[in-house]
Amino acid sequence: MSVYNSLDSITEELHKCMKCGNCMAVCPIYKETRQEVGVARGKISLVEYLLSGEIEMTERLADRFSLCTTCMACNTNCPCGVRFDKIILAARAEAVRKKGLHPVKKIAFTALKMQRMFDFGMKTGSLFQGVALKHVPHKSDRIARMRFDIGIGTDKVFPMLASKTLRSEFPEVVKVKNPKMRVAFFTGCMINYFYTDIGKSVVEVLKENDIEVVIPKGQGCCGIPASVNGDVASASALAKRNLRAFEKLGADALVVACSSGGTAWKHVFGELLENDPEFKALADKWAGKSYDISEFLIHKVPFKKQGLGRVDRKVTYHDPCHLNRGQGINKEPREILKSIPGVTLIEMKEPGRCCGMAGSFSLVHPDLSVQISDRKTADIELTHTDTVATGCPACRLQLKSGVENAGIEEEVLHTIQILAESYRAGKKN
Repeated sequence: MSVYNSLDSITEELHKCMKCGNCMAVCPIYKETRQEVGVARGKISLVEYLLSGEIEMTERLADRFSLCTTCMACNTNCPCGVRFDKIILAARAEAVRKKGLHPVKKIAFTALKMQRMFDFGMKTGSLFQGVALKHVPHKSDRIARMRFDIGIGTDKVFPMLASKTLRSEFPEVVKVKNPKMRVAFFTGCMINYFYTDIGKSVVEVLKENDIEVVIPKGQGCCGIPASVNGDVASASALAKRNLRAFEKLGADALVVACSSGGTAWKHVFGELLENDPEFKALADKWAGKSYDISEFLIHKVPFKKQGLGRVDRKVTYHDPCHLNRGQGINKEPREILKSIPGVTLIEMKEPGRCCGMAGSFSLVHPDLSVQISDRKTADIELTHTDTVATGCPACRLQLKSGVENAGIEEEVLHTIQILAESYRAGKKN
């Protein structure tokens, strides 16, 4: 039984919890609020009361369940092996079934399902974003702050929308001479609309390794924003659209440069579509050949090291939660960085600590998100590096906002961008 379809599905997980409180030691929410409701143990008690009928789902209770970044740190620190991520997803889906979806979220997730309209909206937004966003001067990476407060403050730094989407800049099939294999690239939303520089680096590196790249035009949002907020119907519809688009063009493998997108393809699609035999089979098929870009370059190709040029950077690496704990990928990005001539990798004290972004969490709880981010920023500053590398565009946004507001001269890049830079330097020399 899927966690998205019934609260009863997580009964076994609830029974595992012995209320020891080990989750308190690692929960980013609890570290800031020091409230029992912020930690896994507290929310587990609330779900138990719900199942026993002692309390009913209310909007206030649903808000309590939103106090979680789904970073999964509690999972790894739990001596009983409780999968709290499953519990919180089930609780949020139950909240939507009982109380409905917040009107703003309903509009947003409906828009994500209407791909042409969403594309048009983002294109229009790129033309008129100056009305709402004020460009941060003297910055080459096109970042901005809100001109007026809409509830999230005016200090948060955002990337500006690209004038052209990534998918519009490439044909569906990017050919190379004598390809080793044909690989599909799932761009996701952040890379397609904001961080096109990450997407271009992915294509550049794959081509450098003699790989034909397929970028289906019919792909869209991975659905993680909808699924983590309990909108199972929207998430399922988005999963089906992506599966159709990639199945139509076919590929030997699928790569993702976004930790949430990778989690969707590897784990979430199959669980969302558990009761649909046709799409469940498709989801399982593609899950078996889905890779994070760093995982693909280390374990599947492996990537060419001859021809890498010198890149003089002192780099610290931030582990995205959904990549590190969600997919078990943490050594691979570091192996890539260590292979690049001139790169010095300096570990921060807690590289796996949540940055506080967590998608819509940063919009619903902006102050708490910044508090969590500030701890990460302080950790980065202690490394005395000039570059932060990460494997998630959403983390890149949060980290850039943190270092910019702290006045730290630190470039924030995806690991794949530094590898692409090295290939370019090699050609130059």
